[in-house]
Amino acid sequence: MPKVRVGDIEIYYERKGDANLPRLLFISGTGGDLRLKPGTLEGAWPKHFDTLVYDQRGLGRSSKPDRPYTMAEYGDDAAGLMRALGWRSARVIGVSFGGMVAQELVLRHPEMVERLVLACTSPGGAGGSSHALHEVQHLSAGERARRMVAIADTRHDAAWAEAHPNEYRMLTSMINPYAGEPGYAAGAARQIEARAHHDTWDRLPEIRCPVLVAGGRYDGMALPETQENMARRIPGAKLEMFEAGHGFMMQDAHAAPAIVAFLKGGES
Repeated sequence: MPKVRVGDIEIYYERKGDANLPRLLFISGTGGDLRLKPGTLEGAWPKHFDTLVYDQRGLGRSSKPDRPYTMAEYGDDAAGLMRALGWRSARVIGVSFGGMVAQELVLRHPEMVERLVLACTSPGGAGGSSHALHEVQHLSAGERARRMVAIADTRHDAAWAEAHPNEYRMLTSMINPYAGEPGYAAGAARQIEARAHHDTWDRLPEIRCPVLVAGGRYDGMALPETQENMARRIPGAKLEMFEAGHGFMMQDAHAAPAIVAFLKGGES
């Protein structure tokens, strides 16, 4: 399995796409595990980019140190992985929690990010935070899933659930087959705890690379107004909203082409 030592951990990663294409680091969201399919590398990205994905600390096949994690560490992990693979810089997509990590990456290691997409994420602080996942962890898996369906897409209310029983059943019955592994629950909880302390709001004006802030108009997790706040706060940032919820990159067929076009905008 491809792993590299980065600081105090080993990071599991996967890479796909022609090495002659522009480099793209894709940073996944809460609970991301490369064993869960379909994954990022099954999407459009490797057709356009030399695409690198990885399991973040505490998750999947990466190390799960038995201590609290910080958002700064997550950003340094991303930079350390790039350096370990010989990448001096890359284009970066951060989705949801991954967008929070991407903010730390570009702020702590600005020379490593060529162009940045912040997807359905938040800056924290006065700019607004994403839904407080740490406040729903006490719920049963089924109750939490039902709660999150309605939050992830505000169109998915009780009337929608009644009209779309099969889709609702599918969304609320997804099971993570790896959740019972040793250390898995603790690592996932530490990610959510670090997420609760995310706040880059005061530092966002320091970002100098081209940035696209993207989200869904019906996202109850990372609210549309939060995307607007973030785009206004980052110098020169572009904002693009799609007809979708938190999963806009899969829900709206226009999203991936728009993101690819933005990321390719830096080619000479």
